[in-house]
Amino acid sequence: MSQKIRVLIADDHAIIRQGLKQILSDTEDLEVVAEADGGVKALQVLRNTQCDVVLMDVSMPDRNGIDTLKLVKKEFPRLPVLILSMHPEEQYAVRALRAGAAGYLSKQGAPEQLVTAIRQVAAGKKYVSAAVAEELANAIGEDIERPPHEKLSDREYQTLCMISSGKTLTQIAEQLNLSVKTVSVYRARLLEKMKLRNNAELTHYGLKHGLVE
Repeated sequence: MSQKIRVLIADDHAIIRQGLKQILSDTEDLEVVAEADGGVKALQVLRNTQCDVVLMDVSMPDRNGIDTLKLVKKEFPRLPVLILSMHPEEQYAVRALRAGAAGYLSKQGAPEQLVTAIRQVAAGKKYVSAAVAEELANAIGEDIERPPHEKLSDREYQTLCMISSGKTLTQIAEQLNLSVKTVSVYRARLLEKMKLRNNAELTHYGLKHGLVE
């Protein structure tokens, strides 16, 4: 029998990790070799454990998935990272793929989809669902006017989503491991870019475009 695909699961919810582990343990050619409950731990594990694919949640408390993804790709450029998220594809998929993800999956997807995705990225290919493919086509289409939030940097976008969800600048700073001053700068920049005046307008925009976490 050929060698199993070694998977690291990075998710801060123990129940989700257990569920994913169960799905993968029922599949002959896949093996969960390690788990991590956050981005920092995921990087520590990767430095000491041989993995073929990283399955990573996009929302983690210590360092979010997109940030961790960029760090993983810097240290392990050839290691495929499959981003798993409870957020709808249109919210983070294109950003994740631009940041170096090998694929993006919604947690609402079927178990078979997960297994197929892992096999595909382990073989050096990209994995995108039909919904993500449509988002990518829209992002590439030059004649399509992109909404203002798609023109924000990743940090500005994260700040927008968090403010829309009712988080304070202090809470955002803690979650992103940044100073409150830095988060204030991101807030000021995104208000300027989006031609909005205050948090109430940001929140209204976030709700209207489904960006609330």
